[in-house]
Amino acid sequence: MAKTEHYYTQFEEGRFYHIYNRTIDKQPMFKNDGNFEFFLKKYDEYLSDVIDTYAYCLLGNHFHILIRISQELPSDPENGKSTHDIVSHQFRKFFQSYAMAFNKQQQRIGTLFQTPFKRALVESETYFSQLVYYIHANPQQHGLINDFRAWKWSSYERMLLEKNTKLKKQEVLNWFGNKDYYKQYHDDYQKMLTEQKLILDDD
Repeated sequence: MAKTEHYYTQFEEGRFYHIYNRTIDKQPMFKNDGNFEFFLKKYDEYLSDVIDTYAYCLLGNHFHILIRISQELPSDPENGKSTHDIVSHQFRKFFQSYAMAFNKQQQRIGTLFQTPFKRALVESETYFSQLVYYIHANPQQHGLINDFRAWKWSSYERMLLEKNTKLKKQEVLNWFGNKDYYKQYHDDYQKMLTEQKLILDDD
């Protein structure tokens, strides 16, 4: 369950945030690969000018994204709007665009996403590292796949590809040290959590 403050956290330039949300009825927001692809396309279209993306994972009825607010936001034609207003407005346009297309495709009526969407300020280096792992490991934690590394709709594997992308993968890899340390961190954290669960199960 989201903490109350995660509904009201204000966006500030240059700061990192964990963005997450789910459907209002916990039903799937992705029915096929085309839905996943369209979500990412619209995300880029509405948000790439105001945020940088450091990690993401799209699941059946929810998603997680690690972002940083741009330090040079585009000019606001209406003037007088805060960084929070500008970024929140773009997120709302993004959600509305996806929801309208999804509803039309699925012959569905009504709101798709919970509002307001949740956002948590990332305030420590430790939290940043753990959050990258947490976001990538989500599909396995929810039982959607046996090994999160194989989940198609997360940034885990894309970090390792030699391919141009707007994803801030080099910054993430540098954060952990290099590709090997990035993979090792995920492996070690997964092993630690698995061992802890086994101990609790034995109790």
